[in-house]
Amino acid sequence: MKAVLGLEDGTFVIGNGFGVEGICSGELVFTTQMTGYMEALTDPSYAGQLLMFTYPLIGNYGVDHQNFESPKVHARGCVVREVSGTPTTQPSVAKFFEENGLSGISGVDTRSLTIKTRTVGTLRASLIVGSDDGEEAVRRARAVPPISDVDLIGSVSCREPYRISGPGKRIAVIDLGVKRHILSSLSHRGADLHVFPHTATPDDVMAAEPDALFITNGPGDPRRATSAIRCVRDLAGELPVIGICMGIQVAALALGAETYKMKFGHRGTNQPVRYKDGSIYITTQNHGFAVDEETLPEGCTVSYRNVNDGTVEGFENSDLNITCVQFHPEAHGGPRDTEMHFFDRIYGGI
Repeated sequence: MKAVLGLEDGTFVIGNGFGVEGICSGELVFTTQMTGYMEALTDPSYAGQLLMFTYPLIGNYGVDHQNFESPKVHARGCVVREVSGTPTTQPSVAKFFEENGLSGISGVDTRSLTIKTRTVGTLRASLIVGSDDGEEAVRRARAVPPISDVDLIGSVSCREPYRISGPGKRIAVIDLGVKRHILSSLSHRGADLHVFPHTATPDDVMAAEPDALFITNGPGDPRRATSAIRCVRDLAGELPVIGICMGIQVAALALGAETYKMKFGHRGTNQPVRYKDGSIYITTQNHGFAVDEETLPEGCTVSYRNVNDGTVEGFENSDLNITCVQFHPEAHGGPRDTEMHFFDRIYGGI
């Protein structure tokens, strides 16, 4: 099939479509990971975005459902240099896309598109599979609303509360688009998890009589997580607060700090961070917003920092018992440098 990807700046590229014919639009973002492509595609934090892989070959080991981060693909479309037609296991990525009504484009210069994104910043884009009309793709890209104007959290959060029973400490989890392996990492340590929708109130949380409050990852602008921000604001100091990815941004906003949209974000499995003791860890990340360090209130200490650009990768407030990180220590598919370092420490500190 013919396919075309159009960008808001007027650029368009023509390639080969895979999956099904159709149109999908959103932010074009890139990830640098070499493996774990299905973990990335099923990460709810990619809702509202077209996901481009910088590694030139995707799909070489097929589709493994046990590694999904959620039941379905949340990225609106997929952009790759080459999609493998002969994977080691079945189904292939192309077959999976076809069976699940998903669209992708291959045979395009992803290196050039990545360089453009790094130079000018994240761009709105539209992918049309079944056409090579570049002008139409550009028109549709320009019609895409900025991601901060879209409420994406409600589309990926659970609808009703549920429980994952465990013999250990009781943790209230506010689901802003939680990755499955965050829950499994906590369950593995014995946690009794009470998972709430993104609309949960402080009263809802406290009714579960939790030992701690956990705020998850999620898509879009963290300022749209208004209920979660209120929960942290009202309950910090009464309960230990733990956050991952969007969770750190929600905690910062609850304390009166600011967040900002990054030029092109951090997405991949090779982001180096420095812990406060000087040790370096390689982490998985997926975020387009970050905490403004200069606005963090007194009592907050930056615990992790990105080695590449110095941005905040974690902060703590010992007075309020808040511990948050921007990266994903539970990353399934690797690297797992920080899983025990983070989860054992925070679970033991509840």
